[in-house]
Amino acid sequence: MEEAEKTDSGTRKRDEALVFTFLIVFLFPIVAVAVVGGFGFMVWMLHHFTGPPGPPG
Repeated sequence: MEEAEKTDSGTRKRDEALVFTFLIVFLFPIVAVAVVGGFGFMVWMLHHFTGPPGPPG
């Protein structure tokens, strides 16, 4: 029974390491690019409707 618990614990640690790697390598960079891109798109569209920032020309 102890051997089964050790195997289960090892499998769990491996699964946690895989999930951690997925989050760090794939998910966080994709979310960061999406947030920055979304903000840039929002500013770009705002400039289309309100004109560029600064005093009127």
